[in-house]
Amino acid sequence: MRYCLKEAGIAVDQLDDVAFYDKPFIKFNRILETHLAYAPRGLPAFIKAIPLWLKQKLWIPDLIEKEIGYKGKVLFPEHHESHAASAYFPSPFKRAAFLTMDGVGEWATSSFGVGVDNKIKIISELHFPHSLGLLYSAFTYFTGFKVNSGEYKVMGLAPYGEPKYVQKIYDHLIDLKEDGSFKMNMKYFNYCAGLTMTNGGFSELFEGPARKPESRLTQREMDLARSIQEVTEEIMVRMARHVKKVTGEKYLCLAGGVSLNCVGNGKILKERIFDDLWIQPAAGDAGGALGAAFIAYHHYLNQPLIQKNGRDLQKGSCLGPSYSNEAIHNFLNENQLPCRYLEKEQLLDQVSDDLIKGKVVGWFQGRMEFGPRSLGARSILGDARSSDMQKKMNLKIKFRESFRPFAPSILAEKASEWFDIEGESPYMLLVADVKKEKQRQMTPEEEKLWGIDKLNVIRSEIPAVTHVDYSARIQTVHKKDHPHYHALLSKFYEKTECPVLINTSFNVRGEPIVESPLDAYKCFMRTEMDTLVLENFVIRKEDHPPFHENIDWKKVYELD
Repeated sequence: MRYCLKEAGIAVDQLDDVAFYDKPFIKFNRILETHLAYAPRGLPAFIKAIPLWLKQKLWIPDLIEKEIGYKGKVLFPEHHESHAASAYFPSPFKRAAFLTMDGVGEWATSSFGVGVDNKIKIISELHFPHSLGLLYSAFTYFTGFKVNSGEYKVMGLAPYGEPKYVQKIYDHLIDLKEDGSFKMNMKYFNYCAGLTMTNGGFSELFEGPARKPESRLTQREMDLARSIQEVTEEIMVRMARHVKKVTGEKYLCLAGGVSLNCVGNGKILKERIFDDLWIQPAAGDAGGALGAAFIAYHHYLNQPLIQKNGRDLQKGSCLGPSYSNEAIHNFLNENQLPCRYLEKEQLLDQVSDDLIKGKVVGWFQGRMEFGPRSLGARSILGDARSSDMQKKMNLKIKFRESFRPFAPSILAEKASEWFDIEGESPYMLLVADVKKEKQRQMTPEEEKLWGIDKLNVIRSEIPAVTHVDYSARIQTVHKKDHPHYHALLSKFYEKTECPVLINTSFNVRGEPIVESPLDAYKCFMRTEMDTLVLENFVIRKEDHPPFHENIDWKKVYELD
């Protein structure tokens, strides 16, 4: 909040209104009703949850006043209304349908409706406890990953498995209707009243207890991941078809945490249910803040729709802090860190050469991204043509599981030459296959490989970003959104005839994405990155003495 005020150049007393992204009292009512329905079994979870609600979560206006001194009106749109607003209003469309899917807001877990001009209207909702987000999170928990952050891992693990549990999920866990609505069989789940997502019945159904976090992954976890991913995709596609049928709109906007499931998004696009779709890059609850502000602006203050000209209003999602060359120079000088200042052309030339030599580059440029993806402002970059780059970056840079795929950044104008995609994917939220002519077909021996053994098979001209099913989570880079990053990709393409780089978030596992030059330098020195680029300054690992800290930084952040 302080950053936004500072960036806007205004004081707290100049604010007309503040909006919060859901209605805390309705959410609290849902928690009370749910625990009452499951009493006395839900007592331990109830006792754990209530103090935080009574102390803080119910008193949002007081909390805002305490933090920034604001004493005016606080508006409370509903949770899924905030998601819907965050999807429709920044989209390129002047009218469109929207679909929101997440764990749970107040009572709603999914909703759809229509945005026209400066208003959105929710038509229908699915209610707690029946939730696509919570269904997926139950499998995240059961496969040994952290709920609300490990869902990416389940999606990444899915192609290593077989869909052997799909029918079991339909037979025992959910009753799915043609319109995408469903009811969950709550006798297998524990999230309504317990401290875990699943219970003993779930373990019995899937042949053993939940995997312990950080323990060895087995074929069962891979098969479970594949199965829940296929079910999720089917539900998302059915929902999208129903939204099209009811609204008749040409375009679809998506938000809510489930909309970060880029494989499901890719399926909706591939099915051509709508002419085009747009996904809020901060699709989770962070984007709810943006949606709440739009609701206040358009619904409460009745302001007209901001002029749209065919591109979205999110500005590449580069909405965060930036640091000038002067500020970076001061930081480097104060800490006596060896570096070189290079003008733009020389910088692009040297960095592209480093990438071609197989070096890993920390790339810190312009405004930080808003949302969970690094999009070329706070990124770690590598050569997508390298056969060992995925493993190297996972194990030596990110300190995470070797199976996790990396995303390609590609020049927007070259995307359709390398991937089966039409149009743009600026926020890394769509998955598409690598073009057939860029693929390398597997040998009969390689075809027989199972599970994690599939990982080291070279599948395309860009093996470091080609997943085991030939898919990739694509970021198309447009010159207007990211001029500097686009220029680096162009220089790399000029030298290699490949317009693709690996782009992963500038952080290590469990840590937030770096925000400041200090964050970037620490992350650079803690890992086996070779080059750090801070705006126009280049720092090379060989010029720096070993980095010693008196804390074990791996214990500062919980693993994801």
